[in-house]
Amino acid sequence: MTTLTKTEDTPAPTGPEAFLSVRDLSVRFSTEDGVVKAVDGLSFDVARGKTLGIVGESGSGKSVTNLTVLGLHNPKNTTIDGEIVLDGQELVTATEKELEKVRGNKAAMIFQDPLTALSPYYTVGRQIAEPFMKHTGASKRAAWERAVEMLAKVGIPNPKERAKDYPHQFSGGMRQRAMIAMALVCDPDLLIADEPTTALDVTVQAQILDLLKDLQQEFGSAIVFITHDLGVIADMADDIMVMYAGSAIERGTTDQVLRSPQHPYTWGLLNSMPRLDSDLSAPLTPIPGSPPSLLNPPAGCRFHPRCTFQDRVGGNRCVAERPLLGPDRASACHLTADQKRTIFIEEIKPRLG
Repeated sequence: MTTLTKTEDTPAPTGPEAFLSVRDLSVRFSTEDGVVKAVDGLSFDVARGKTLGIVGESGSGKSVTNLTVLGLHNPKNTTIDGEIVLDGQELVTATEKELEKVRGNKAAMIFQDPLTALSPYYTVGRQIAEPFMKHTGASKRAAWERAVEMLAKVGIPNPKERAKDYPHQFSGGMRQRAMIAMALVCDPDLLIADEPTTALDVTVQAQILDLLKDLQQEFGSAIVFITHDLGVIADMADDIMVMYAGSAIERGTTDQVLRSPQHPYTWGLLNSMPRLDSDLSAPLTPIPGSPPSLLNPPAGCRFHPRCTFQDRVGGNRCVAERPLLGPDRASACHLTADQKRTIFIEEIKPRLG
């Protein structure tokens, strides 16, 4: 049975600009092997018309966080604590009926793999039209015309005819465009994009990113963009939150995080990226080790088993004490601000070029 608990000491949203406000969110899954701590104490805000990029390795809790925002979890084995407020509405304690009014209407999601997210049994046009009918009460004819309009808006050629086709008749890029059309058909105020360009070639990827930016300008939507690709985030996001092992370990504006990162994990992500202006024959520098099991995450700093800088902290603080993430521009690391600055300038930045 799902446990939905709103913590009493959860702080209020930071201000009127916070359209989506998440406070101290924890998500746990009960399994045969034990309890998976998928998200642990996560807080963030997203304003209207702004894009928050969430980055991190697979298993860091990015997708779980945003599926939880929309209430897309299995109620039989999920425990959720904390607070999720969307445009003033509390979602953690909302009923399924209340969540159904939010999903597709006020908030929508673009999934990573449109071929599995779209039903193979119905035409693309019908799948776009149905949520519009449900949330607006429009007639079938009006909803179909809206579906054709949205397919045209996302750049599908000959939309009147293509609306009659099935998902398998679309290319990967066209299916992703159809997913975007479905997500935006009701003009949602919040759009969650879960790695929407991962399986696409570079040219189509650029087209999809440009499309999302254009549509955001038109609709004024807040966007949460989930990815492991810092290059994509650099082009899309206003702010970045870096996640590791279910927690946020660094956040700031895109310029702050990419130009002057403060956390050793973020340094590792940047170092492992290929660069066009570097020696193409030089090997990439991967982050040592593997992400921890969320069944039994490490004590203290969860990144310490993979961190090459914990000896700079001294003692066993990294193992014994969990660093906290402060407000605004911050990183959850026991290194001092001066140590972070020195390490980045002298050791990390020269590798990045």
